[in-house]
Amino acid sequence: MATIALFSGQGSQYEKMGLDLVRQDASLKEIYKTASDALGFDLYAIIADSDAQTLARTVYAQPAIMATSLVCLEAAKKKGFTYDAVAGHSLGEYAAMVASGMLSLEDGFRVIKARSEAMDAAASAADGAMCAILKLAPAEVERICTETEGYVVPANYNSSVQTVIAGDRDAVEKAAAACTALKARAVPLAVASAFHTKLMQPAADAFYEAVKGVTFREPNVTFYSNVLGTARTDFSDMASALAAHIVSPVRFTDELAAMQATGIDTFVEFGPKNVLTGLVKKTLKGVTAKNCENCETLEGVFA
Repeated sequence: MATIALFSGQGSQYEKMGLDLVRQDASLKEIYKTASDALGFDLYAIIADSDAQTLARTVYAQPAIMATSLVCLEAAKKKGFTYDAVAGHSLGEYAAMVASGMLSLEDGFRVIKARSEAMDAAASAADGAMCAILKLAPAEVERICTETEGYVVPANYNSSVQTVIAGDRDAVEKAAAACTALKARAVPLAVASAFHTKLMQPAADAFYEAVKGVTFREPNVTFYSNVLGTARTDFSDMASALAAHIVSPVRFTDELAAMQATGIDTFVEFGPKNVLTGLVKKTLKGVTAKNCENCETLEGVFA
């Protein structure tokens, strides 16, 4: 019996997410205060008062989702939740780093500030897009990307029947059309560019320069890596590892298999929506998967 805390990725944000937890426990607002001091703007106000379009901007979405995830986790910990491992989907790895003790809360938000700004700048300089392909095997999606004119690659391996493709907008649209011709479903993602592809190399370079002096400690629980698709054991150069993460595919399906193989049987997702919970349920048999994003789902974690 082992439990893992999972953390939501970009695109899951919504207005006023997680704020009912703060209304129930005012001490949780300290997380937003720490975040705001590091970011240079009032993150709580962004979540509470912004419209969906503003909140979707990378410079706001990334720290907002991370803060919401950590608020949810802290609320659960106060009620007795414990965990043996952590993992996140793309952006979620940064909340996982804080949750594992690898980064302090302050450094976590300093690092996510550097990441979101670098990715926002790179997104503005490229016409990239991402699209989820459903009901088609990953190998078939890979084949279509290879055969499509222009730059398009698998960016997120989410489940046996969900692969996200990314690249130049025209190529992504062509590949998506080829997938739908095979009876797949194509869902464009509400993101600013082609994350986890070579279009983000300028962001990876700028991010590395910004965080190479940050102290990353050994985590106090097992930490699973998107890039490796399994547990990470080498934490000696996390700045380089996280720069590579920006331009590398997310191997979440491999991670889930590795987690189950080591005896993890309870998966609790912290943060807005329940995308990862759904992926766990679609991918693994015989496990418990729950999410925590508000007061109601917090109670469900302990049911």
